[in-house]
Amino acid sequence: MNKTIKSALCSYGMSGRVFHAPLLASHSKFELYSVLERTKNQAATRYPGIKTHREYRSILDDPAVDLVIVNLPDRYHFDWTKTALEAGKHVVVEKPFTMNLTEAQSLHDLARSKNKQLFVFQNRRWDSDYLTVQRLITEGRLGKVVEFEAHFDRFRPKPTPNTWKEKKDLGTGLLYNLGAHLIDQALVLFGLPDEVFADLSIMRSNSQVCDYVTITMFYPDKRAILRSSYMVNAHPAKFMVHGDQGSFIKSGQDPQEERLNAGWEGHHPELGIEPQSSWGQLYLANNQHAEIVPSETGNYLQFYDGVASDILEQTKSGVDSSAGVAVMCIIEAAEKSQLSRSRVKIVLP
Repeated sequence: MNKTIKSALCSYGMSGRVFHAPLLASHSKFELYSVLERTKNQAATRYPGIKTHREYRSILDDPAVDLVIVNLPDRYHFDWTKTALEAGKHVVVEKPFTMNLTEAQSLHDLARSKNKQLFVFQNRRWDSDYLTVQRLITEGRLGKVVEFEAHFDRFRPKPTPNTWKEKKDLGTGLLYNLGAHLIDQALVLFGLPDEVFADLSIMRSNSQVCDYVTITMFYPDKRAILRSSYMVNAHPAKFMVHGDQGSFIKSGQDPQEERLNAGWEGHHPELGIEPQSSWGQLYLANNQHAEIVPSETGNYLQFYDGVASDILEQTKSGVDSSAGVAVMCIIEAAEKSQLSRSRVKIVLP
């Protein structure tokens, strides 16, 4: 394996342009080597020297390509990832990992059989606000956590026209989109729950997809409540965490996506720094006033740190496919809960 991982993007849409290309181009262990664009040359305009392909097969047939980024609409994740693994490539696949648990487990097993690394792009593990919550819980500042509530909302009261994300299809809607991030964050903090109960609904007029999600994950000693909606125009709290020593309330939004979308480079030193106005408040039992908690610095490049380490040094520090299997297990349980209007027990395959 070369010291620099030659990487190929399967698309230069929003995901490729905003997230993957700037991060790969900024990381010393990667080379943004090639891209699939059917008719345009947008990536080559911004990144001179990148190879542009018109067909997926030509990327897979290129022996120089080490890593394929499957950043396509969700319904293509399984087939394109499977093909890349069979071609002997390492793969990063966008979330949601697949459309169902069976597909997720199949890809996980295939990667192991091919001795290839397979990662799921759960970049929100490196959001500034989530890192702050994670630190406070790990340090025990809240004591024994009994309730964790996380929101990931947008204000889109009218369905966005001409996008696959708003079309009635398997894998579209908030559960698979923003919900996959919320689920992954909760699993990192607390592991798999015993049971799940979900309320999935369509709230907007003329919407074809689920645009309201509330998932309750049941643990023996705590509850994790995950909420996402396209009908939220104000964010009074992004995270609310309660323990027997106090509570932490955090509003605002990690700035990395907005800044990357505005053209910032992935290694910009201020990319993941939140303004002080977004810092959270810690309410401890023995304090009369809230303690203002400076936010951790977000850093999406750390996702690719893990990818590089696992590929080049055979470590196990990246967001590998087992995490994707766990998220799909919760998503399927949420859908079953919605249909049965009951709690669903969680059992990994």
